[in-house]
Amino acid sequence: MADKDKNVVYTLPTNKEKYELLAQKNEEALLGGGEARIASQHKKGKLTARERIHLLLDEGSFQEIGKFVMHRAKDFGLDKEHYLGDGVVTGYGTVNGRLTYVFSQDFTVFGGSLSETHAEKICKVMDLAMKNGAPIIGLNDSGGARIQEGVVSLGGYADIFFKNTRASGVIPQLSAIMGPCAGGAVYSPAITDFILMVENTSYMFVTGPNVVKTVTQENVTAEELGGASTHSTKSGVTHFSCANEVECINYLKRLLSYVPQNCEEDAPSVPYEMKEDESRPALDSIMPDNPNQPYDMREVIEGIVDEGTFFEVHKNFADNIVVGFARLAGKSIGVVGNQPSSLAGVLDIDASTKAARFVRFCDSFNVPLLVLEDVPGFLPGTDQEWRGIITNGAKLLYAFSEATVPRITVITRKAYGGAYDVMNSKHIGADLNFAWPMAEIAVMGAKGAAEIIFKKEISEAVDKEAKLQEKVDEYTAKFANPYRAAHRGFIDEVIMPSETRAKLIAGFKMLENKVETLPKKKHGNIPL
Repeated sequence: MADKDKNVVYTLPTNKEKYELLAQKNEEALLGGGEARIASQHKKGKLTARERIHLLLDEGSFQEIGKFVMHRAKDFGLDKEHYLGDGVVTGYGTVNGRLTYVFSQDFTVFGGSLSETHAEKICKVMDLAMKNGAPIIGLNDSGGARIQEGVVSLGGYADIFFKNTRASGVIPQLSAIMGPCAGGAVYSPAITDFILMVENTSYMFVTGPNVVKTVTQENVTAEELGGASTHSTKSGVTHFSCANEVECINYLKRLLSYVPQNCEEDAPSVPYEMKEDESRPALDSIMPDNPNQPYDMREVIEGIVDEGTFFEVHKNFADNIVVGFARLAGKSIGVVGNQPSSLAGVLDIDASTKAARFVRFCDSFNVPLLVLEDVPGFLPGTDQEWRGIITNGAKLLYAFSEATVPRITVITRKAYGGAYDVMNSKHIGADLNFAWPMAEIAVMGAKGAAEIIFKKEISEAVDKEAKLQEKVDEYTAKFANPYRAAHRGFIDEVIMPSETRAKLIAGFKMLENKVETLPKKKHGNIPL
């Protein structure tokens, strides 16, 4: 028989006390790793996870999910150290009125390291984003996998990678790197559509400087190895390098403004009142008389699109090609243009992969494509051949050939060789192809062609240089113009540069209801 005197008497809390407990837990969750660690984060020039979300989402729109989640680990003293939220803030809200999901890693809690429950929270909002067809933004600031949890944390990363892959092409996925992102952590951003980094406070690498020194004997800083400058210029891993976190968040908002909520929706547009005359006379004087003299393709883009709307992507990488978003008569478009002021606008490995990735994104999310072409060919040389210009150049060819969005090409000057084919030619499915009067569409440049075609005549001539120039002029007169291609129907119309904007507005308007389907298949095998 139990001793009644030893029974424990519980005093149940009143409703008021329950409300007070909730308020206490809410306050605790908002503090993350505590005031001291928040101060340390600010001292490094970094915002906290919640401050970033506050800047990103519309005022008062954030709804948090999983605020009171805690880790389940017991080893290495973790059973004595718990923080509400477990190092990541997750939820949803609106950006300029549009539903957006977000996760923001909290470096003040275990260095933002990823645990089993941390990963579960991220996966939960990713699932919601997929089910509801809305973009997801990841604000990354993490020391990597939580070592104390071992393979469980690695499994958490794999769960995220898998969901990133399934979401690819279904909803826009944006990654902002706002602190460390090392080891396995880098692969989730790498699968997403766009990566933004902050100069001097963020970095990405598979292995850190210490491991690099041990293995290769190289002395390199974290910034040199994987900082924003490195990845925006050398590797091309990041699409935008931002001066600070506020600029980074503003870039995220601007980027979202050009893309739809999901692959089922059309690209967004803003109100636009058509002018009686949409011509741009300045474009008539932009092209140098000397066909070998460079000009800036960005000036052509700015002269065609709605004023101030061009938003360049990958600006500091492979600058022999320019890609970015813009608006034309208020409608969102993607722009790809060869850049004559860098390497004469040739296509090389980096330019091909940069443009191919951008083209595939636009096609995934129904963003029409404008191609401005001035390309003398592919970059020759052993370096390019040995590193696979054939396979990499084919990526751009594949991307354009696969694209079903409205596609219009304007040849501004040179369109030589295989590069003419690759740059959205009529033969690979472009809907409309225009050319300016100074366009040169040929197998190669006049001098090279003359040296091959008239090799015998030139070698037998007394004055070889004069004969070569004569034949160069002959070839130029016959082929260095857009009319042969126009006679064949490969060019739909030869237009004045000043007419380009009006022609494009009309063309994209005509193509608004374009429907094109690919052959039934599981997926293609792009030459990766």
